[in-house]
Amino acid sequence: MSSTLLSRRDLQFLLYEWLDVEALTKLPRFGDHARETFDAALELSEAVAEREFRSHNRKSDLNEPRFDGVTVHIIPEVAQALAAFTDTGLLSGTLNEELGGIQLPHVVHRACFAWFQAANIATSAYPMLTMANANLLLAHGTPEQIDTYVTPMLEGRFFGTMCLSEPQAGSSLADVETRAVPDGPGRYRVFGRKMWISAGEHELSENIVHLVLARVQGARPGVKGLSLFIVPKYLVDDDGTPGERNDVALVGLNHKMGYRGTTNTLLNFGESAHTPDGGLGAVGFLVGQENHGLAYMFHMMNEARIGVGAGAAALGCTGYLEALEYARTRPQGRPAARKGPASPQVPITEHPDVRRMLLASKAYAEGSLALVLYAARLLDQSTAGENDTARAEAARLLDVLTPIVKSWPSQWCLTANDLAIQIHGGAGYTRDHNVEQFYRDNRLNPIHEGTHGIHGLDLLGRKVVLDNGAGLDLLARTIRATTQRAPADLEPWAQALTARLDRLTEVTAALWQDNDAERALANATTYLEAAGHVVMAWIWLDLAITAHPGNTAFHHGKTAAARYFFTHELPTVDHKLDLLATRDTQLLDLDPTCL
Repeated sequence: MSSTLLSRRDLQFLLYEWLDVEALTKLPRFGDHARETFDAALELSEAVAEREFRSHNRKSDLNEPRFDGVTVHIIPEVAQALAAFTDTGLLSGTLNEELGGIQLPHVVHRACFAWFQAANIATSAYPMLTMANANLLLAHGTPEQIDTYVTPMLEGRFFGTMCLSEPQAGSSLADVETRAVPDGPGRYRVFGRKMWISAGEHELSENIVHLVLARVQGARPGVKGLSLFIVPKYLVDDDGTPGERNDVALVGLNHKMGYRGTTNTLLNFGESAHTPDGGLGAVGFLVGQENHGLAYMFHMMNEARIGVGAGAAALGCTGYLEALEYARTRPQGRPAARKGPASPQVPITEHPDVRRMLLASKAYAEGSLALVLYAARLLDQSTAGENDTARAEAARLLDVLTPIVKSWPSQWCLTANDLAIQIHGGAGYTRDHNVEQFYRDNRLNPIHEGTHGIHGLDLLGRKVVLDNGAGLDLLARTIRATTQRAPADLEPWAQALTARLDRLTEVTAALWQDNDAERALANATTYLEAAGHVVMAWIWLDLAITAHPGNTAFHHGKTAAARYFFTHELPTVDHKLDLLATRDTQLLDLDPTCL
């Protein structure tokens, strides 16, 4: 029986037929690998995800972490699952051999991790944050910091977090008030409060490595005055073991609608302090240089953003597969041509509207997974590509796509989960089926790692205008290369995509014609949605081109999903581009008292 977590056949198609990951083995970094090693990693991931993660997904949702004022209590299955994950070697799977890694391509690793995200998004959050934390320190930490904190994280003994938001600041990092007072070379005392910190307190590991954005006393205001600090839950002794408890205190747990198995915390740093000196406060260790903290943190944030998009895609896929299985086995009603009660009921897949919902879900979920894996393939090219030009172009394309990779799956796979509930009918919004939890879990992803609005501002305000629009130009050239490969019967789709791409580039230039940032960015979310649909149409065209020679139900299914996207979804871009072209200022001009 095929899994309802992810489609094994779909992953094979994406990795081997579309992205040609076997070609990566020709690069020196991945020369020890072959399809056999990739398949072995994928099969192991599926097995462990099914056995150790899926088995407690509902239990951890119904029994969320509990704080008794001293200790956070979590169901034991979470720790067991994380130990099993550590045993897979995936915590260091992409890293160099000298760090204990196997130099697995990021695209294969991302596909492996998708099994765990589909099986249990809440438990998967702990290793996802830990891997991103470790990667940041590998890039910007000192050898001593790597030895002290990264090595235990890769061994699964320490876990990691990222601490940015604060109660009064939210996503406005320029308003971060957490402060750091020098306390010796590279050592500081940290004072402040951080909110919405996932995995911020638990007993699942020996230690928790918090990466904390704070402002060194006397630093300039705004984001350019932020520095980054390692603030461990326990200070690490000379022998590498956790020692004295640091002044990091859990104020309370946030109770979310989804991801309920992941602790989400309000943390106080240095709460026992009475003055900002005198050796009191949480001990922190500077990462890199002062006032460069946000630049360092973006290393982790960008990885986490792609991870959020991947998690959204995984939840969309598993919700679609459960809805499909339900629809194929649920008899109800009769076709319009034979409505007589004497006729037998038919599976609801026979009804056009159910087919509409399933096809839409397939287009959103499978398209999102493809987009995420494409981004991971770009990461491999950017770090291990054939030459400097190839690496630079892959990095630039990944940079411009990242806001879409995070936001598009978060928005549209949530819609897929909504449709999965609808397909189940009345049973869909009960806890007798999994789809209601998938929806609740996925509803957090449009907010995780920045809201749609923030990513719209990032895309339109930075990514497409940086270096005189070089990123958008590269994206356009990449899309046009795909349209030029379209076979004759897919040419109408290629033409439809080209028309919207041309319009998107024209509208982008028009929005910035007078360099009025406030007006240009007034409808940035609409721009993000329009650009996202153009990108997804490109992904589906490319998938359809790859599937075109195939003559199986699977390949026909890919073409059907692509047709749905070009027929039902891509045309919706037009009214968004029309609005953007007018440079409408209603949202700037509206008096808030009218709301």
